[in-house]
Amino acid sequence: MIAYLPIILVFILYFSSIPIAYALFGSSLFYFAVIDTSSPVDLILQKFVTSTQSFPLLAIPFFVMAGSIMNYAGISKKLMQFADVLTGHMAGGMAQVNVLLSLLMGGVSGSANADAAMQSKMLVPEMEKRGYDRAFSTAITAASSAVTPVIPPGINLIIYALIANASVGRMFAAGYVPGLIMTISLMVTVSIISKRRGYQPVRETRAGGKEVFHQLRESIWALLFPFGIIAGLRIGMFTPSEAGAIAVLYCIIVGKFIYKELGKEHIIPVLRETIFGTSGVVLIIVSASVFGYYLNWERIPQAMASGLLTITQNKYLMLMIINVLFLVMGMFLEGGAAMIILAPLLVPVVTQLGVDVIHFGLICIVNIMIGGLTPPFGSMMFTCCSITRCSLQDFVKEVIPFIVALLISLILVTYIPIITLIVPNLLYGVA
Repeated sequence: MIAYLPIILVFILYFSSIPIAYALFGSSLFYFAVIDTSSPVDLILQKFVTSTQSFPLLAIPFFVMAGSIMNYAGISKKLMQFADVLTGHMAGGMAQVNVLLSLLMGGVSGSANADAAMQSKMLVPEMEKRGYDRAFSTAITAASSAVTPVIPPGINLIIYALIANASVGRMFAAGYVPGLIMTISLMVTVSIISKRRGYQPVRETRAGGKEVFHQLRESIWALLFPFGIIAGLRIGMFTPSEAGAIAVLYCIIVGKFIYKELGKEHIIPVLRETIFGTSGVVLIIVSASVFGYYLNWERIPQAMASGLLTITQNKYLMLMIINVLFLVMGMFLEGGAAMIILAPLLVPVVTQLGVDVIHFGLICIVNIMIGGLTPPFGSMMFTCCSITRCSLQDFVKEVIPFIVALLISLILVTYIPIITLIVPNLLYGVA
């Protein structure tokens, strides 16, 4: 039991408001400095440093920078106009625009919290002016932001690929269909609620083909971004890290010369957001790498796999158990932290049962996005409520139907593997 003490210590530190990166590293250091002193502590520090010397890690700062640039380049505005043309005529038009914009923003921001913050500032005040309840507006904004990291190039897709030693290209390709299913489930829920409450469409009639085509032409440069990344990765034109660099160059060209909204005054804000965004993510990843070194040293993943396999060897029942575990953990841990702690432990379990590692990655990511909406530690919940000044009690009441819709999507993703594997299998062949 002493060997499991660092895992308990991680939770103690985390619940004591210690950032998850420091909790992971501190617990690992405690193990090798106090519990098992057979290895020099210097090896832990060396592991921490060498973990940063990973070429795939370069994809993270590049994609963070690309997302930041596109926000300043007017891409968000173009995407919102395109979403309005497609869904503005539906019941609850502004809420439908909110959901569809999150789908379109997946390839731009790649971050649930970034999308939640942007739409809380941009859409919620406008929704309130049009008669939408503040709590409802906040809830759909937070719920729709759960779609963003599932659409490539979401940062969580990259993080999971690094943790599970999976193909980044296949992870990117696997996100499209689950993201679309989540979007449809939320839009159906919005439609049902809006008809009951009398939330009116933004526009009286459906946009004509000419208007749709015009707005598509205006937004095409933003819409092509994720597809261009996938195509380049598939034909071997560039690696994931090089794709990030190309994405930055693409965003600069579009923002400067096509939409002409990117200027010199944006350089410092872009660099600042990139540094802050990257440092937090990379620090967590390298700390998780050190923690993974401790886990493998004690063979804890193998022990956990053996223990879970004694419960059942039915992969469908095992996936249900894992989903429940993730959902419960998501109520107490921030989503990214839950994935970083649990994924290294659970990947060996599911692979022994024949579950595809890419399929399992999407199960994890959809699951932690639902966790981001639930109290007491839901990150998107806090982000949206703090910006819109919505009470947590009102938010929780309004978000429940959307959590149910996302849970239905999770069940479909879990038990119909073709949902996640159809696109990567078409592009890369059956693994």
